[in-house]
Amino acid sequence: MKITVTEVEHVANLSRLSFSGEDTEIFTRQLDSILSYIDKLNELDTSGIEPTSHVLPIKNVMRVDETRQSLSPDDALGNAPDRAGDFYKVPKIIE
Repeated sequence: MKITVTEVEHVANLSRLSFSGEDTEIFTRQLDSILSYIDKLNELDTSGIEPTSHVLPIKNVMRVDETRQSLSPDDALGNAPDRAGDFYKVPKIIE
């Protein structure tokens, strides 16, 4: 085993977790299995592989910003239920 019950208990104590003896054994086996798998992955030769931050090539899917003419106040407020000049008129909620 690469990880011991004592190490699992120590990490549990640092994390303020409490496990039964059976749970500690289960977590020890599971963590050992995870660490063994990581060791197996570390054996792979990745010298020719370029480091990436994501598995798939992701590109920005948003459109390019372009300067355009804004809506006129009459168009922007065309469906407003109530307006005061070039502004939305809303009920007063604070006295």
